Amino acid sequence: MSETQESKSFFKKHWEGYKEFWGERFSFLDNYSRFLYPEKPLPHWDSSVVEEFIASDPVYGPTLKTTRKAANFGAVGAAVGAVSTAACAWKWSKSPHGAALSFAFGAAVGGTFGLEIGSHWYQLYRLDTMASQVKFYEWLQKRA
Repeated sequence: MSETQESKSFFKKHWEGYKEFWGERFSFLDNYSRFLYPEKPLPHWDSSVVEEFIASDPVYGPTLKTTRKAANFGAVGAAVGAVSTAACAWKWSKSPHGAALSFAFGAAVGGTFGLEIGSHWYQLYRLDTMASQVKFYEWLQKRA
């Protein structure tokens, strides 16, 4: 039993329009649906599996290795941002919930800032990091 156009609510009609509108603009996500919604889940991997891929692929391996090194900047930035903002909040307010919120916000901002620094430090803007991730996932699926 389907609803006719007249019996649909105002919001339901507009929601369908928005869904279609944004679906057209984000159609590039369909290219990655095989990784976002795989038929069978990807096998578990750890750093040794990633190192094996880096050694086996001369084109995308170095890019993935550089990307992993840049991620360390994000981790350090998150730690520094979280601790420094929480310490300042605790010093000036002595409020546990304020320090906890500062910790979370500082981690998010510090991590983002650290990832940007790492991206520029290793010049990731010159590399196709998404292609290296896709090749790693394909390699992982073939390996399983």
